[in-house]
Amino acid sequence: MARDSALDVSVGIIAAVVVSAAAYQASTVFAPLALALFIIAIMWPLQSWLQARMPGLIALAITMTVTVAACLAFASLVAWGFGRVGHSILADSARYQALYDEAIAWLEGHGISVAGLWSEHFNVGWLLRWASQITGRVNTTLTFWLIALVYVILGLMEVEDLHRRIETHFSRETATILLAATAATARKTRKYMEVRTLMSLATGALVFAFAWAAGLQFALEWGVIAFALNYIPFIGPFIATLFPTLLAMAQFATWQAVVGVFVCLNIIQFVVGSYIEPRVSGAVLAMSPSVVLFAVFFWTFLWGLFGAFIGVPIVLAIVTFCSYHPSSRWVSDLLGGPVEGKEAAIR
Repeated sequence: MARDSALDVSVGIIAAVVVSAAAYQASTVFAPLALALFIIAIMWPLQSWLQARMPGLIALAITMTVTVAACLAFASLVAWGFGRVGHSILADSARYQALYDEAIAWLEGHGISVAGLWSEHFNVGWLLRWASQITGRVNTTLTFWLIALVYVILGLMEVEDLHRRIETHFSRETATILLAATAATARKTRKYMEVRTLMSLATGALVFAFAWAAGLQFALEWGVIAFALNYIPFIGPFIATLFPTLLAMAQFATWQAVVGVFVCLNIIQFVVGSYIEPRVSGAVLAMSPSVVLFAVFFWTFLWGLFGAFIGVPIVLAIVTFCSYHPSSRWVSDLLGGPVEGKEAAIR
């Protein structure tokens, strides 16, 4: 029995490494598919409700219109927040240049030469390469979203057909496990986005209130940015804290004020993320914080910024599926997953 358990664990680890390598090497294929499955899980209740009351194609058109509108609204909100801050920084470039000169003088006064490093790495060639990379990244992002939306359209059309195929071609026990795990994963994904949206709204509101009370420039913009970046665990809140702190260094004359801004923003992020959010989500989304942190950094390594956003839902799906089968239930127990699969298996 112990030898069989060790063999199962070894095979599972090898399979995880192989799947991770495949996900990294074929990210252009698997990343849009993962995003599409994520969107389908969120939008399927709307699609199901609509197609019960009207023809399927009309229901699909409405669902896709809502999906695209929501994505465009979110992207526009993020672009507005960063755009406003960026334009103001460019308009006030003289003051930032003076601060930069003071920092350079201070560093060189302490024996740290920055001018040579700047001329070596940050030159016209570097700017051209940077502009080229941004252009290529924009084109890649547009292609990524178009592929994902095609997957979503096809997936929404085939959900019920896939349900029937599973019931037809698999044994009753296997079909029950697959369908129950899929339904639970979709339900937890919607719960995850619901909780994340509520916490993002709370974080954005608190950041706006603090920035406005402290007299920090762009209070509304910082609130919007905090709201948007809070969808990316750990990394997003860190960036949303770092940017206002850097601006506070230029706005306020004392280091005490800068430290106060940094500390207060981190307190907001900690209270919302570590105290309020676990109580709102409850046991449905229970996962070890170390597992969440690993998921964020691991999927960021595999798929970049998109991986940071989708990493936690992917691990949540893996934990949920593992909890529905006795041979893999130890994975769910190890990662601190919910016990819903165990209760379903008992019933």
